[in-house]
Amino acid sequence: MAEAARKRRGQGRSDDHRSGDRLFDRDLDHLPAEVRWREWMARVEATIFAASEPVTRDTLARIVGKSCSIDLLIDDIREELRGRPYDLVAVAGGWKHLTRSAYGDAIHAALGTGEQGQKNLSQSEVLVLLTIAYFQPITRAELSAFFGKEISRDLIGNLRGFGLIASGPRSPTPGAPYTYVTTKAFLLQFGFDTLRDLPDIEALEDAGLLSKEKLLAGDIMPGFSSDWEEDAGVAGDE
Repeated sequence: MAEAARKRRGQGRSDDHRSGDRLFDRDLDHLPAEVRWREWMARVEATIFAASEPVTRDTLARIVGKSCSIDLLIDDIREELRGRPYDLVAVAGGWKHLTRSAYGDAIHAALGTGEQGQKNLSQSEVLVLLTIAYFQPITRAELSAFFGKEISRDLIGNLRGFGLIASGPRSPTPGAPYTYVTTKAFLLQFGFDTLRDLPDIEALEDAGLLSKEKLLAGDIMPGFSSDWEEDAGVAGDE
């Protein structure tokens, strides 16, 4: 009898799930094409607005018809947002409402903060973080060798505490130290959709923002040294 009761409860949950699927009309076939498209736009924008994290394509596909092109839908929503202080941005593998950079000063003046989720990083933290992004997985010892200065556990701990990096696979080098890799939060911090959006190192060198040779020689960018001394203390290998 107990087994029969469990089966009935399981069947009931399955029926409820199927009933919910039937009640939510994704395709909206009863509506004229233009009205149907506008409703899909509204659903997508409302879902992205309500979400605290970037919303993926698979998630959006649950609320629109099978014949709907999500990319074209997003394009139409973004067109309607022209002139607004916020936009719909492809970031961290999904889409998210973000305020436009032109209003950053106003937001900071009013709220004392920037875009939600943005971290206040020192110059040294930014440079170490970007180095991890380009050369991941990478160990702390390799980072220290790269910069010609010791990278402290505190600096790595700060980046981990912000959720911007995580432990990667163990290095095959002696002692099998931890490596570090960037996270989804890193993509969100810098407005990247994927790591493929990182600027080419050659482009950064051409713009005078990065010189691999100088970094390897321990020649840190101007204004970086004092900040480095504060953030990067001496510590042993991990």
